[in-house]
Amino acid sequence: MSLHLIIGDKLLSSWSLRAALALDLTGAAYTEELIRLGKPDTRERMLKHSPTAKVPLLKTAHGTIADSLAIAEYLAEQFPAAHLWPKDPAARAQARSACAQMHSGFFAMRNHMPFNLSHDAPLNPVPPEVKVDIERMLALWAECRAVASESGPYLFGRMTLADAFFAPIAVRLRTYQVQLPAVDAAYVETVYQWPAFKVWQKAGLEELQS
Repeated sequence: MSLHLIIGDKLLSSWSLRAALALDLTGAAYTEELIRLGKPDTRERMLKHSPTAKVPLLKTAHGTIADSLAIAEYLAEQFPAAHLWPKDPAARAQARSACAQMHSGFFAMRNHMPFNLSHDAPLNPVPPEVKVDIERMLALWAECRAVASESGPYLFGRMTLADAFFAPIAVRLRTYQVQLPAVDAAYVETVYQWPAFKVWQKAGLEELQS
């Protein structure tokens, strides 16, 4: 299957990271095209691929798929043997719910803690609405662990799409130096040790020199 992923800057594009990690979980080969964000020709270049003028985009034999959640569901459908969602029905339902909640919420965290792999300073002061988002995020992670049917360091034991979706949150929590309970700090470290994430992080930081 021919797969071509169109992304934004690895340093800054959290949604692109989610799609790339989802693709990594399939084990499938794919090509990648990076469109630099905030440039005079950014929108023009994106419109050549999709009317949304947003990334990520996944070009497939079945057409171009926009939006990271749609890309994730497509990959889960096309690569069933990879078990991108948890195998257990209850865990799978919780994983989908958690990803949807993240996908459509947590606006205070997004606005006040923008994704940037090179950031390294606490948010001071921390707005009350950001504190609420962080508390809800950690509770959501706990809800995932509570129904996990497999053992392991990821949210549902082994790596799933849930980890791909929450990896950018782990980055925000670390780069803004949020003090976390031990279990959540360990999960953030697990994400940072994910080989595919480490490759992405290295490339993102190298963009600072380009």
